[in-house]
Amino acid sequence: MTTIAFVVGEASGDRIGADLIRALRPKLGDELQLVGLGGEAMQAEGLDSLFDIDELSIIGIGAILARLPQLMRRLSQVADAVIAARPDILVIIDSPTFSHRVAKRVRDKLPDVPIVNYVPPTVWAWREERAQKMRAYVDHAICILPFEPATMKRLAGPPSTYVGHPLMRVPALAQMIADPARTAPERTPAAPPRLLILPGSRRGEINRLIDDFGRTFDVLRGRMPGVTAVIPALERHRPLIEQKIAGWEVKPKIVTGEAAKWAAFAEADAALAASGTVSLELALADVPMALAYRLDPVAYQFRHLISAWTAAMPNFIVGHALVPEHFHEFVRPEMLARRLERLMTPTPERAAQRAGFADIREMMRIDVAPGEAAAAIVVDCIARGRTFTQT
Repeated sequence: MTTIAFVVGEASGDRIGADLIRALRPKLGDELQLVGLGGEAMQAEGLDSLFDIDELSIIGIGAILARLPQLMRRLSQVADAVIAARPDILVIIDSPTFSHRVAKRVRDKLPDVPIVNYVPPTVWAWREERAQKMRAYVDHAICILPFEPATMKRLAGPPSTYVGHPLMRVPALAQMIADPARTAPERTPAAPPRLLILPGSRRGEINRLIDDFGRTFDVLRGRMPGVTAVIPALERHRPLIEQKIAGWEVKPKIVTGEAAKWAAFAEADAALAASGTVSLELALADVPMALAYRLDPVAYQFRHLISAWTAAMPNFIVGHALVPEHFHEFVRPEMLARRLERLMTPTPERAAQRAGFADIREMMRIDVAPGEAAAAIVVDCIARGRTFTQT
């Protein structure tokens, strides 16, 4: 019997973990035993999670500090359970604030158990020193962004392998990527043009950005009469967004659900978005964008820790300032509206972004499904244990 311990702290990691488990079963047989922490998707694959991972869905330094005692108790519970199980391997997925602390404790007590980190921390964005420190307790990093292995090597981090981003296997997005008519350079905006408004996937982000986005849309309508807008939203955020846009002169259409979201992406000519993972979704879907962000007041005090030259994932991937970013006092509706106007008409700015997005799609192209590639790495680490030498 092969025992694999998982530590997963959020929904995105849960989906990745479930995909990995499905790929591992044919390789390890029906005697696979799963222990540790995961969400609903991983539980459907046979993991009996120690507790509901929603307890760990805490965003922002202030919120983490407020719930620190609870987090420390859960951390000890997970580490003790993994140590007691004496697994053949520990796989930690994302959520580095929590999962890496568990990994350190397991390494101290079970030094011969290999540890794999699927979706390593964003050392390329801030606190680069974490990469080198990871070598003490991570034997291999499985990366979902193509530039990460080179970054890990440069920063003396653990051996790393790019396996592909889960977005590349989303059916609706894969269909858009594969559509030559959509990605053709001669594709022009609709008349009137269609705008996506994406104020964030968390309540705090929405509260901090949506008023500015509303003013931007108002300015844009004055410059581009007839422009329409759609807000793809999580169902749980719909009441908040409806409340926030109640006073807008022209209200965007709000859509919920994955199918409606990708349909809106397919029809959009440009997007005004909160900086985050959605920027990569937009780039893969070939939607030109302007990005904006406001940190929460506590996180703003720690902004000096950010070492990255950009916060936009598309910019990281291509290595230059492809997508414009606007932060804090530079979230100015008049400026954003002018940016969007240039992106919603046949201009050099629009063409440059779309050419960069084509480069991103090529750089992120994969021949093997991410779960399959990750499973092969996990099985290899189990077979070799910790007898191999890190390079």
